[in-house]
Amino acid sequence: MNNELNETHDAVIRRAIELSENEMARQGRGSPPVPYAYLLFGSGGRKEQTLSSDQDSGIIYMDAVGREENVKAYFLELCKQIVQNLIKIGYPPCEGKVLSDNPDWCQSVTEWEAKLDGWFREPAWEAVRYLLIIADARCVYGDEALFRHLKDMFYIDTLNHPVILKRMIENTMRHKVLVGVFGQLLKERYGEDAGSLDIKYGAYIPMVNSIRMMAIQANIRETSTLDRMRKLEELGLLQMEDKESYEQAFRFLLRLRLMTTEQYEDGIYANNGKLHSSKLSKEMTDELKSSLKAGKKLQRAVYKQVMGKLM
Repeated sequence: MNNELNETHDAVIRRAIELSENEMARQGRGSPPVPYAYLLFGSGGRKEQTLSSDQDSGIIYMDAVGREENVKAYFLELCKQIVQNLIKIGYPPCEGKVLSDNPDWCQSVTEWEAKLDGWFREPAWEAVRYLLIIADARCVYGDEALFRHLKDMFYIDTLNHPVILKRMIENTMRHKVLVGVFGQLLKERYGEDAGSLDIKYGAYIPMVNSIRMMAIQANIRETSTLDRMRKLEELGLLQMEDKESYEQAFRFLLRLRLMTTEQYEDGIYANNGKLHSSKLSKEMTDELKSSLKAGKKLQRAVYKQVMGKLM
């Protein structure tokens, strides 16, 4: 179901982009002046969206020497229409403003080169977070070659800046698996979510982050967590037994994410990534505990592997 769901998201987003391009033409603004690639980040980039999904997006477009201002103005207006069209059909904007209509995420090739270089030179917490966002980027529409160029810049710089890997592993480990010392599930204790399990940040994200960290170190370009696992096994960086254990755990967590509470806010569907424990049968609870143990094992292994190479 996850694959079909994400293919549907992709089709809807592509159609919104096409309609926005058509609207620009009807307004007398013409067609895109240079080739561009529309990028998805986050769960969209990883092909792991749930029934509801916010917008995490960006654009890279070809340099236009002598026409920089006009070309940038076109793409910012195009992206404004894309973002608004997606909001109308139920895709809320990213709260962190990682959006294609934000000038920081709508840039030419040369501008992206400078931005990445700046993030690598000054690996502050925010810069590292942005670099990890780029690691999950995927082209959903437009010129794939431009997107591949962006990824080439990212991986070349990553491998040339070992200190970045240290900063990345610190970021990767900040979300802890929601299983206690004695194997008990750690539930929300207070507020309206009391008794709920934070499936997103206490189970799913720790595995996503760990596998992404291994993929970055291995120069793996795949973005989905399952594809990254398969590639890591092919390269001999994950033992078959471990890969099968992690894959089984991750697939189960994807199922649970589809069960997380749906909320209707201001006409937009959303979910908070939390699931009340009462919705889990005993068998599902046992499988969740097993999946979390696998996630915890993965976190320890990745931290040991990365830090060992940096010492």
